[in-house]
Amino acid sequence: MFAALADPTRMSIIDMLAKFGELSASDISKTFESTASAISQHLKILREAGLVIVQKRAQKRIYQLDVAAMSGLEEWLNIRTKEWSNRLDSFDNYAQQIK
Repeated sequence: MFAALADPTRMSIIDMLAKFGELSASDISKTFESTASAISQHLKILREAGLVIVQKRAQKRIYQLDVAAMSGLEEWLNIRTKEWSNRLDSFDNYAQQIK
């Protein structure tokens, strides 16, 4: 999941879907200078990572964020943030004690 998000183009696609809800592959592709084929590969990676869901509507592929996956990611990040915050607070307390 994180590897999929490490690419700036894929992160931009995630941001677009978060903002607009759902977009067709062609609408997504139009916003980038990359070829439609390259954007299609990015969408495939996001799909395989479980970050987006695709639906076929007529001849279009409509993409949207997988809310459950994003919620899981958010929960994981919140836990890690709390752990690191606690560690840094402990370190700060220790540093204050040895001054």
